[in-house]
Amino acid sequence: MKRYLSVLLTALLLLSCLTACGGKTTLDPDNPVTLTMWHVYGEQADSPMNRLIAEFNATVGQEKGILVTVTNVTSTSKISAQLEAALTGDPDTPEMPDLFSTHTNTAEELGTEHLLDWNTCFSEDELKNYVPEFLEDGTMNGKLVVFPVSKSTYALFLNGSQFERFSADTGVTYDALSTWEGFFDAAAKYYDWSDGKPFCAFDYLIRHVEFDVMAKDGALEYTEDGWYDLQNPSLEESWMKFARSLAQGHIVVSDQYSNTQVMTGETLGGIGSTAAITYYNDTVTYPDNTSEPTNLKVLPLPRSGDGEQYMPMTGVGLSAYATTEQKAEAAAVFVRWLTEGERNLDFVVETGYMPVNNDAFEAIEGYEFPDAGYASLFDAIKTMRDGYTPVVRPAFGGYYDKVDALYEGLRQMQGELRERSDNGESADILAKEIWDFFCSVQ
Repeated sequence: MKRYLSVLLTALLLLSCLTACGGKTTLDPDNPVTLTMWHVYGEQADSPMNRLIAEFNATVGQEKGILVTVTNVTSTSKISAQLEAALTGDPDTPEMPDLFSTHTNTAEELGTEHLLDWNTCFSEDELKNYVPEFLEDGTMNGKLVVFPVSKSTYALFLNGSQFERFSADTGVTYDALSTWEGFFDAAAKYYDWSDGKPFCAFDYLIRHVEFDVMAKDGALEYTEDGWYDLQNPSLEESWMKFARSLAQGHIVVSDQYSNTQVMTGETLGGIGSTAAITYYNDTVTYPDNTSEPTNLKVLPLPRSGDGEQYMPMTGVGLSAYATTEQKAEAAAVFVRWLTEGERNLDFVVETGYMPVNNDAFEAIEGYEFPDAGYASLFDAIKTMRDGYTPVVRPAFGGYYDKVDALYEGLRQMQGELRERSDNGESADILAKEIWDFFCSVQ
């Protein structure tokens, strides 16, 4: 009976939210409504999100009668458990916030019946200005419960100073890295040129194998127990493409995050999250304690063939706890303001994320970036937005435990395999050992 009443009450609240967002305003500047908020954009007082909130409160918020108050700045790894504890009324946890950062899987765990459907607060014409794949990612059971604020993807980061010398001696150009064939050829040349250093460290190797398969087949099938269909010949073909380079030491699975290996000169490049740009320094310090300017260059992910290309889509959005119609209207005003064109671009430039609407993407051209590294990052992001299809990561149970086991095993294998390759063993045979190991992780 209590469960029935709870669902009925939530339905009535959501219906009232629809009225509030689409009809007469419930806001009153003389009696402002307060929205509490939890977010994950910087665990410090001077986070980019906090500064934007202060600007909103002093302008549009003051005009309309809305005060957004941050009560918890946390991390993506912690916020899910914190929200679940708040929703269940855990006495050791603060009250459920009105607005909060969340992934779609967290929204599902919280229950979409508890969350505001943003579709009721934004017109169809308004939503057409947002990247459709980002909206789709936040939609569950026909409800837009996670509104896109920023999204991250992957890119190729390079030590530009080192690459210039490598390019001058070998003729390898940045354009050569636009395809995986050119990338692996460059990696082999760099290994020889550098006396045995890997060209690039990968943070999420399996994802690039996935995209390569999808470029060939248009889709990627998973098994019922949450792993890959190992009988798929395209999967083995794509895996071996990366495994040959890994077995020869031309590429490596990163120790944890590839930016560290680039900054210490262990590798010339790294492929990881666009948000990693905030961790790249202006100077590279090599093992012999010499240093030089990084001159960071960022490129789009290499392409697979001539067909459709794919890019990862990660990152949280904003959800609203469905309580009163006034809070629903206030939340919509804030989110609409937060994700407007150049304001959204200003925010994502500070964090290394992708903007979420078309106006922001168009504003990239001509935008004054803080330095050339950021300019090249957002040029790469725009190139991928124009020519690649964003896709989300698999979300089935146990997947990430298997991926972690895969990467840990590859880290343990790659040093020995490189030595055996240097001693003359066949790259194909060594790559087959990597494939066999991959097959064992299921």
